[in-house]
Amino acid sequence: MPTNVATTDQLGASDKATEALLWAMPAFANKVENVAGNDWEWGYGSLIHIRDVMTGDLAIQASAYQIWYQFWFTNTGIGPNTAASQFIWNYYWQFVQTANNMISAVNTDNATDTQLGYLGVGHAFRAMLYLDMAQSYEFLENDKISPINRDGNNVLHLTVPIVTETTTEEEARNNPRVTREEMAVFILNDLNKAEEYIPNLTSMIKTLPHLDAVYGLKARYYMWLGEYTNAKDYARKAINTSKTSPMTEEQWLSTTSGFNDISCWMWGSQMQSEDEAVQTGILNWASFMSPEALYGYAWANGGGIMSKIDAKLYARIKDTDFRKKAWKAPAGSALEGQTPYIDPSIDDYLPAYTGVKFRPGNGNMNDYTVGSASAYPFMRVEEMYLIEAEAAAHLNAGEGKSLLESFMITYRDPSYVCNNPDIIDEILLQKRIELWGEGTTFYDIKRLNLSVTRGYSGTNWSDAARLNTNGRPAWMNFCIVQTEENNNEALRGYDNPDPSGCYDTWLGE
Repeated sequence: MPTNVATTDQLGASDKATEALLWAMPAFANKVENVAGNDWEWGYGSLIHIRDVMTGDLAIQASAYQIWYQFWFTNTGIGPNTAASQFIWNYYWQFVQTANNMISAVNTDNATDTQLGYLGVGHAFRAMLYLDMAQSYEFLENDKISPINRDGNNVLHLTVPIVTETTTEEEARNNPRVTREEMAVFILNDLNKAEEYIPNLTSMIKTLPHLDAVYGLKARYYMWLGEYTNAKDYARKAINTSKTSPMTEEQWLSTTSGFNDISCWMWGSQMQSEDEAVQTGILNWASFMSPEALYGYAWANGGGIMSKIDAKLYARIKDTDFRKKAWKAPAGSALEGQTPYIDPSIDDYLPAYTGVKFRPGNGNMNDYTVGSASAYPFMRVEEMYLIEAEAAAHLNAGEGKSLLESFMITYRDPSYVCNNPDIIDEILLQKRIELWGEGTTFYDIKRLNLSVTRGYSGTNWSDAARLNTNGRPAWMNFCIVQTEENNNEALRGYDNPDPSGCYDTWLGE
């Protein structure tokens, strides 16, 4: 059939043709500018950063460049009629479409083993995306906004519509938000298929999920649902299946390969020098997350949007824990001067608490084609240890404490002793430290109804971001964009209420 495009049947006709659909998924993770050309539109890494600035753990340095993320950390302009919300919605659904394309191309009745492996990857990616969206868009009770929206409809526990590889345009135009229970069934079905088919995958490249990552997704899934026995079991399966170990002190603090080496993780994204995101110079992970990348937004001539750890969170890290050296210590503190830098002179320009956890590729501070040809994690085995400990603690506090102490003493601080009577709080503390900047704390806060506190004496948050909540923040219930409601009849009147501006900034004691 001579045409200028390939049909789905043609793409599924051979392993090689199907392979193009496989690699479209990790490629889309770094898709640049998919809505209106704003500089936050640089792919899945930007979604990770958005989630982090909405917590109380990652403070953005006040800067002329903070406009690119200020909507999310100041709780302004995140309603259904904004470009900020449009980016998130459009990006997720375009990413889902890449997974649906992969799934639709493989007929299990006549597929080769290679194609079945690819199919498993498609189901794993789709499960990850729907799990993200379910947790982000599900409306949960909070201290400010009622689940009864302006149309008088109750949206409590509604997630997002489900679009699969067989959904027609007609169906998509009348496709309601599903409940948490319906979404849970759908995601589990994808995860079960991923678990069945992904062992056929022969590629060991870590931009693709493997069986350990599928188990890891199941562990996250069961934590979302509060099914702690299953969460604990699958976290342990992920640990036992993974070919990686918790990163060492040398790996954590390396100035050349610190958190830019995908081989250290279960699953991640790897950019190449020729990728569009790298070629932009500034619309990529290293630009926003590596203050030592002198060409990027984080540095911006020493006055960029550097990511800092919350001062109170930093103070809770023990000085004997090597991870504390990944952030610049404040003057006069015990670890002042002990943070390793690519170029020690940069210390003069970084504000206290700035994170250098994520290094530019090969430690190259000047050449963006090298420094931004970097990697960032989707999933690390350390998360599985901490999920296992938390899930166990919900069932038996003593077992949870034992698992946490074992992880900390073995991998992070030989002198560690858990003296916190609230074992769940202590496990979450270590998870917040371990996974700072990796986008997971948002989900922990929302599922456990935890408060965010940024306004306090000694805070290092910028004035407009000093928002305090009583329990989960209202802003963690994402709004669906107006364009979707315009084109999907079943969503009319069923959006989440707009949380923008519902908190007053803290003005001091």
